[in-house]
Amino acid sequence: MKIVVAADPVAVKLIESVKQHLITHGHDVVDVGASEGNDVPFFEAAKKAVSVLQGGKADRGILSCGNGMGMAIVAGKHKGMIAACVESVYAARLCRSINNANILCLGAMIWGTTMANEAVDVFLTTEHTEGLPQFASFLRDAQKEVEAIDTKTRK
Repeated sequence: MKIVVAADPVAVKLIESVKQHLITHGHDVVDVGASEGNDVPFFEAAKKAVSVLQGGKADRGILSCGNGMGMAIVAGKHKGMIAACVESVYAARLCRSINNANILCLGAMIWGTTMANEAVDVFLTTEHTEGLPQFASFLRDAQKEVEAIDTKTRK
C-alpha cells in the first residue's frame, strides 16, 4: 500500500518511527511533512498530504502533530477526506470499520511509538464494516449520505 505521512515539528520523532515501521512492512511511503531542520506547520503539512491523496498518489494518510486534532481539522476540510484523530488502537479500528476513514491522525504528545505503530497496522488492515455485519448495510448507506454532503460542500 502507498501511504502519505506528514508531521509538524512537534511530531517528527513519532512520524519517523511510523515511517520506518511502514517501510519495514513493505509499504511505499511519501513524506510531505516536517523533518529535522525542516519546520513545516501542521496546516501546511496536512494540505500537502491531502494533495497527494486527492491526486491518487497514495491510498491512505497518517498525520501527526501535538495532539493530532490540528491535522484532522485541516485534512477533513477537503473533499473526499475522512480524517480521524484517535487516542487508542480500538478507535483506530473503529474509524475504519464504522467511518471508512482514509487519514489517521495521531497526537505525538499522546502516543508512544509502539502503540502508534500498532494503531497504524490496525488502521491499514481494517476494512469498512469489518466485524460489524449487523450494521454493514446501514454503514454503507450512511457513507453514501456523507459523500453526498461532501460533494455539495467541499472543494
